[in-house]
Amino acid sequence: MVTKQYSGSPEDADLRRADSLAREIFSDVANKWALLIIEALGERTLRFSEVRGEIEGISHKMLTQNLRMLERYGLLERTVHPVVPPRVEYALTGPGRALRVTIAGLCDWTHQYLGHIEASRHRFDG
Repeated sequence: MVTKQYSGSPEDADLRRADSLAREIFSDVANKWALLIIEALGERTLRFSEVRGEIEGISHKMLTQNLRMLERYGLLERTVHPVVPPRVEYALTGPGRALRVTIAGLCDWTHQYLGHIEASRHRFDG
């Protein structure tokens, strides 16, 4: 796998800098709703209501905002079919599918260490 390097200024790619483009992207994409949307879509194409049905607790407004942000960043594609009523579908793009691999690793880590973390929280809070 070849990784493309960012050709702009190094400051824009530095996550440690508060004013970097990389930090802005990281902040937007690494929110719980965006991560759950990417995981829910997976390799599938889903309608808005189907995405919402996959993610318990997400409001219509939060789903809309996050779908728009992910589309803006090129991580998902929104397809509007010219039918009545309109049918809109969402699917991950190549970069979105690549990010999903990372998210799957985070999910695996969570499952692996859930018991450890819960025990630590209990000891800390007790």
